[in-house]
Amino acid sequence: MELYTRDFTYELPENKIALYPAAQRDQSKLLYYHNGTIDHHTFQDITALIETGTMLVFNNSKVIPARLRLKNSTGATIEVFLLQPGDKLLSAQELMQRPSPVQWICTIGNKKKWKTGAQLHSASNGITLNAKLIDELNNVVEFEFSGASSWAEIVSHFGDTPLPPYIKRESESTDNERYQTVYSSVNGAVAAPTAGLHFTPEVLEALHKKGIKREYLTLHVSAGTFMPIKSAVATEHNMHSESIFFTEENIRNLLQHPAKIIAVGTTSCRSLESLYWYGVKLLRECHDAAFEINQYYP
Repeated sequence: MELYTRDFTYELPENKIALYPAAQRDQSKLLYYHNGTIDHHTFQDITALIETGTMLVFNNSKVIPARLRLKNSTGATIEVFLLQPGDKLLSAQELMQRPSPVQWICTIGNKKKWKTGAQLHSASNGITLNAKLIDELNNVVEFEFSGASSWAEIVSHFGDTPLPPYIKRESESTDNERYQTVYSSVNGAVAAPTAGLHFTPEVLEALHKKGIKREYLTLHVSAGTFMPIKSAVATEHNMHSESIFFTEENIRNLLQHPAKIIAVGTTSCRSLESLYWYGVKLLRECHDAAFEINQYYP
Protein backbone atom coordinates (compact mmCIF):
# COMPACT_ATOMS: atom_id res chain seq x y z
CA MET A 1 0.00 0.00 0.00
CA GLU A 2 1.38 3.38 -1.00
CA LEU A 3 1.42 6.31 1.40
CA TYR A 4 0.68 9.53 -0.48
CA THR A 5 1.93 12.81 0.92
CA ARG A 6 -1.35 14.51 -0.03
CA ASP A 7 -3.20 12.27 2.45
CA PHE A 8 -1.28 13.90 5.31
CA THR A 9 -1.65 17.49 4.12
CA TYR A 10 -3.84 19.81 6.17
CA GLU A 11 -4.31 23.53 6.67
CA LEU A 12 -2.50 25.07 9.62
CA PRO A 13 -3.14 28.85 9.79
CA GLU A 14 -0.05 30.81 10.77
CA ASN A 15 -2.00 32.65 13.49
CA LYS A 16 -2.45 29.28 15.25
CA ILE A 17 1.32 28.74 15.57
CA ALA A 18 2.75 30.07 18.84
CA LEU A 19 6.01 31.90 18.17
CA TYR A 20 6.94 31.93 21.86
CA PRO A 21 6.39 29.33 24.59
CA ALA A 22 4.03 29.78 27.53
CA ALA A 23 5.53 31.83 30.36
CA GLN A 24 5.52 28.71 32.58
CA ARG A 25 6.32 25.35 31.00
CA ASP A 26 3.70 23.36 32.88
CA GLN A 27 0.90 25.83 32.06
CA SER A 28 0.82 24.71 28.43
CA LYS A 29 -2.39 23.07 27.23
CA LEU A 30 -2.70 19.28 27.48
CA LEU A 31 -5.16 17.22 25.47
CA TYR A 32 -6.12 13.91 27.11
CA TYR A 33 -7.70 11.20 24.96
CA HIS A 34 -9.07 8.21 26.85
CA ASN A 35 -11.68 5.58 25.96
CA GLY A 36 -12.97 7.61 23.04
CA THR A 37 -13.35 10.91 24.89
CA ILE A 38 -11.25 14.06 24.81
CA ASP A 39 -10.62 16.21 27.86
CA HIS A 40 -8.64 19.43 28.11
CA HIS A 41 -6.12 20.09 30.88
CA THR A 42 -2.95 22.03 31.59
CA PHE A 43 0.29 20.08 31.62
CA GLN A 44 0.70 20.27 35.38
CA ASP A 45 -2.27 17.84 35.60
CA ILE A 46 -0.29 15.05 33.93
CA THR A 47 0.63 13.34 37.21
CA ALA A 48 -3.03 12.59 37.91
CA LEU A 49 -3.48 11.13 34.41
CA ILE A 50 -0.66 8.54 34.59
CA GLU A 51 -1.04 5.30 36.51
CA THR A 52 1.21 4.53 39.47
CA GLY A 53 3.94 2.08 38.46
CA THR A 54 4.21 3.39 34.91
CA MET A 55 7.68 3.98 33.47
CA LEU A 56 8.26 7.16 31.45
CA VAL A 57 11.11 7.06 28.92
CA PHE A 58 12.72 10.47 28.29
CA ASN A 59 15.22 11.66 25.70
CA ASN A 60 17.96 13.64 27.48
CA SER A 61 19.52 15.02 24.30
CA LYS A 62 20.63 18.65 24.50
CA VAL A 63 20.33 21.13 21.63
CA ILE A 64 23.58 22.73 20.53
CA PRO A 65 23.73 26.20 18.89
CA ALA A 66 24.17 24.46 15.55
CA ARG A 67 23.59 27.37 13.16
CA LEU A 68 26.80 29.25 12.30
CA ARG A 69 26.92 32.28 10.02
CA LEU A 70 30.34 32.89 8.49
CA LYS A 71 31.78 35.21 5.83
CA ASN A 72 33.74 34.35 2.68
CA SER A 73 36.52 36.48 1.20
CA THR A 74 34.03 38.75 -0.61
CA GLY A 75 31.94 39.34 2.52
CA ALA A 76 29.02 37.09 1.53
CA THR A 77 27.30 35.30 4.43
CA ILE A 78 27.24 31.50 4.30
CA GLU A 79 25.18 29.57 6.82
CA VAL A 80 26.72 26.35 8.10
CA PHE A 81 24.37 24.04 9.98
CA LEU A 82 26.07 21.34 12.07
CA LEU A 83 24.54 17.87 11.64
CA GLN A 84 26.84 15.18 12.99
CA PRO A 85 30.55 14.53 13.60
CA GLY A 86 32.64 13.92 10.52
CA ASP A 87 34.22 10.95 12.31
CA LYS A 88 31.49 8.34 12.90
CA LEU A 89 33.52 6.86 15.74
CA LEU A 90 33.05 10.07 17.75
CA SER A 91 29.83 11.12 19.44
CA ALA A 92 28.74 14.75 19.31
CA GLN A 93 29.26 14.93 23.09
CA GLU A 94 32.91 13.86 22.64
CA LEU A 95 33.48 16.22 19.75
CA MET A 96 32.14 19.16 21.74
CA GLN A 97 35.05 18.78 24.16
CA ARG A 98 37.73 18.56 21.46
CA PRO A 99 40.31 21.29 20.79
CA SER A 100 40.98 22.64 17.29
CA PRO A 101 40.52 21.32 14.62
CA VAL A 102 37.17 19.46 14.40
CA GLN A 103 35.18 18.11 11.46
CA TRP A 104 31.40 18.10 11.03
CA ILE A 105 28.99 16.96 8.35
CA CYS A 106 26.81 20.01 7.66
CA THR A 107 24.08 21.48 5.54
CA ILE A 108 25.28 24.65 3.84
CA GLY A 109 23.21 27.65 2.81
CA ASN A 110 24.51 29.75 -0.10
CA LYS A 111 26.92 26.90 -0.88
CA LYS A 112 27.54 28.08 -4.46
CA LYS A 113 29.63 30.92 -3.01
CA TRP A 114 31.95 28.55 -1.13
CA LYS A 115 34.53 26.72 -3.19
CA THR A 116 36.24 23.59 -1.90
CA GLY A 117 39.37 24.55 0.03
CA ALA A 118 38.38 28.21 0.45
CA GLN A 119 38.16 29.48 4.03
CA LEU A 120 35.30 31.17 5.81
CA HIS A 121 36.06 33.38 8.77
CA SER A 122 34.53 34.91 11.88
CA ALA A 123 36.11 36.64 14.87
CA SER A 124 35.04 38.51 18.00
CA ASN A 125 36.32 39.15 21.52
CA GLY A 126 39.67 37.54 20.81
CA ILE A 127 38.12 34.30 19.49
CA THR A 128 38.63 33.36 15.84
CA LEU A 129 36.96 30.67 13.75
CA ASN A 130 37.95 29.48 10.29
CA ALA A 131 36.03 26.90 8.26
CA LYS A 132 37.15 24.96 5.19
CA LEU A 133 34.99 22.72 2.98
CA ILE A 134 37.11 19.57 2.65
CA ASP A 135 34.52 17.24 1.07
CA GLU A 136 32.07 19.02 -1.21
CA LEU A 137 30.02 15.91 -2.04
CA ASN A 138 29.32 14.99 1.60
CA ASN A 139 29.47 18.55 3.02
CA VAL A 140 32.28 17.76 5.46
CA VAL A 141 33.63 20.98 6.99
CA GLU A 142 36.83 21.32 9.00
CA PHE A 143 36.83 24.06 11.65
CA GLU A 144 39.98 25.58 13.11
CA PHE A 145 39.74 27.98 16.01
CA SER A 146 41.78 29.92 18.55
CA GLY A 147 40.99 31.78 21.75
CA ALA A 148 38.87 28.88 23.07
CA SER A 149 39.88 25.53 24.49
CA SER A 150 37.00 23.45 23.12
CA TRP A 151 34.49 23.28 20.31
CA ALA A 152 31.70 23.71 22.88
CA GLU A 153 33.04 27.20 23.66
CA ILE A 154 33.10 28.04 19.96
CA VAL A 155 29.49 27.08 19.20
CA SER A 156 28.36 28.82 22.37
CA HIS A 157 30.11 31.99 21.20
CA PHE A 158 29.27 31.98 17.46
CA GLY A 159 26.25 29.68 17.13
CA ASP A 160 22.51 30.32 17.16
CA THR A 161 19.78 28.00 18.40
CA PRO A 162 18.17 26.40 15.30
CA LEU A 163 14.43 26.97 15.66
CA PRO A 164 11.99 24.87 13.56
CA PRO A 165 11.13 26.39 10.15
CA TYR A 166 7.49 27.02 11.15
CA ILE A 167 8.72 29.40 13.90
CA LYS A 168 9.14 32.39 11.65
CA ARG A 169 11.41 34.60 13.75
CA GLU A 170 15.09 34.87 14.55
CA SER A 171 16.39 33.00 17.58
CA GLU A 172 16.78 35.02 20.76
CA SER A 173 18.86 34.60 23.92
CA THR A 174 15.84 33.22 25.83
CA ASP A 175 15.67 30.32 23.35
CA ASN A 176 18.96 29.00 24.72
CA GLU A 177 17.08 27.95 27.85
CA ARG A 178 13.48 27.48 26.74
CA TYR A 179 14.32 25.37 23.67
CA GLN A 180 15.82 22.76 26.01
CA THR A 181 14.15 20.26 28.32
CA VAL A 182 14.93 20.79 32.01
CA TYR A 183 16.58 17.33 32.05
CA SER A 184 18.72 17.75 28.90
CA SER A 185 22.30 16.71 29.57
CA VAL A 186 23.96 15.19 26.48
CA ASN A 187 25.06 17.67 23.78
CA GLY A 188 24.38 16.85 20.15
CA ALA A 189 20.83 17.62 18.90
CA VAL A 190 19.94 20.27 16.34
CA ALA A 191 16.31 20.32 17.51
CA ALA A 192 14.70 19.74 20.89
CA PRO A 193 12.67 16.61 21.75
CA THR A 194 9.67 18.91 22.04
CA ALA A 195 7.26 16.62 23.92
CA GLY A 196 9.51 17.01 26.96
CA LEU A 197 9.63 20.81 26.94
CA HIS A 198 6.63 21.08 29.26
CA PHE A 199 8.10 19.11 32.17
CA THR A 200 9.31 21.13 35.16
CA PRO A 201 11.30 20.01 38.22
CA GLU A 202 8.04 20.24 40.20
CA VAL A 203 6.17 17.98 37.76
CA LEU A 204 9.04 15.47 37.76
CA GLU A 205 9.05 15.44 41.57
CA ALA A 206 5.27 14.88 41.66
CA LEU A 207 5.65 11.95 39.26
CA HIS A 208 8.39 10.48 41.46
CA LYS A 209 6.26 10.76 44.58
CA LYS A 210 3.43 8.92 42.83
CA GLY A 211 5.72 5.99 42.07
CA ILE A 212 6.14 6.71 38.37
CA LYS A 213 9.59 5.59 37.23
CA ARG A 214 11.85 7.49 34.84
CA GLU A 215 14.35 6.17 32.33
CA TYR A 216 16.66 8.34 30.19
CA LEU A 217 18.12 7.45 26.81
CA THR A 218 19.67 9.68 24.15
CA LEU A 219 18.61 10.35 20.56
CA HIS A 220 20.19 13.35 18.86
CA VAL A 221 17.57 14.89 16.58
CA SER A 222 19.15 15.59 13.19
CA ALA A 223 18.30 17.90 10.29
CA GLY A 224 15.80 15.40 8.89
CA THR A 225 13.27 16.94 11.26
CA PHE A 226 13.52 20.19 9.26
CA MET A 227 13.27 18.61 5.81
CA PRO A 228 9.86 18.84 4.07
CA ILE A 229 8.61 15.81 2.14
CA LYS A 230 8.77 16.85 -1.51
CA SER A 231 7.91 13.53 -3.16
CA ALA A 232 4.31 12.63 -4.00
CA VAL A 233 4.77 9.21 -2.40
CA ALA A 234 5.84 9.56 1.23
CA THR A 235 7.91 6.36 1.21
CA GLU A 236 10.19 7.83 -1.47
CA HIS A 237 11.38 10.47 1.01
CA ASN A 238 14.85 9.71 2.38
CA MET A 239 15.44 10.66 6.01
CA HIS A 240 18.72 11.71 7.59
CA SER A 241 20.19 9.26 10.07
CA GLU A 242 20.21 10.01 13.79
CA SER A 243 22.45 8.82 16.62
CA ILE A 244 20.92 6.80 19.47
CA PHE A 245 22.59 5.87 22.75
CA PHE A 246 21.45 3.21 25.22
CA THR A 247 23.18 1.89 28.32
CA GLU A 248 23.13 -1.67 29.62
CA GLU A 249 21.17 -0.32 32.59
CA ASN A 250 18.54 1.12 30.19
CA ILE A 251 18.00 -2.26 28.60
CA ARG A 252 17.85 -4.16 31.90
CA ASN A 253 15.34 -1.69 33.38
CA LEU A 254 13.12 -1.86 30.30
CA LEU A 255 13.14 -5.66 30.26
CA GLN A 256 12.45 -5.98 33.97
CA HIS A 257 9.70 -3.36 34.19
CA PRO A 258 6.42 -5.22 34.82
CA ALA A 259 3.94 -2.44 34.06
CA LYS A 260 3.14 0.12 31.38
CA ILE A 261 5.95 1.97 29.57
CA ILE A 262 5.22 5.37 27.99
CA ALA A 263 7.63 7.00 25.54
CA VAL A 264 7.75 10.76 26.05
CA GLY A 265 7.49 11.98 22.47
CA THR A 266 8.39 10.59 19.07
CA THR A 267 12.15 10.60 19.66
CA SER A 268 11.89 8.27 22.65
CA CYS A 269 9.33 6.18 20.78
CA ARG A 270 11.49 5.62 17.71
CA SER A 271 14.50 4.94 19.93
CA LEU A 272 12.61 2.10 21.62
CA GLU A 273 11.36 0.85 18.26
CA SER A 274 14.91 0.87 16.89
CA LEU A 275 16.17 -1.02 19.92
CA TYR A 276 13.50 -3.69 19.33
CA TRP A 277 14.35 -4.02 15.63
CA TYR A 278 18.05 -4.23 16.42
CA GLY A 279 17.21 -7.22 18.60
CA VAL A 280 15.37 -8.74 15.63
CA LYS A 281 18.40 -8.00 13.44
CA LEU A 282 20.73 -9.76 15.88
CA LEU A 283 18.49 -12.83 15.97
CA ARG A 284 17.99 -13.05 12.20
CA GLU A 285 21.38 -12.04 10.87
CA CYS A 286 24.35 -12.35 13.19
CA HIS A 287 25.39 -11.64 16.77
CA ASP A 288 27.69 -8.74 15.84
CA ALA A 289 25.45 -6.87 13.39
CA ALA A 290 26.10 -3.13 13.18
CA PHE A 291 23.76 -1.01 15.29
CA GLU A 292 22.11 0.58 12.27
CA ILE A 293 18.43 0.36 11.44
CA ASN A 294 17.65 1.22 7.83
CA GLN A 295 14.64 3.49 7.19
CA TYR A 296 12.51 0.58 5.90
CA TYR A 297 14.12 -2.37 7.70
CA PRO A 298 11.03 -3.00 9.89
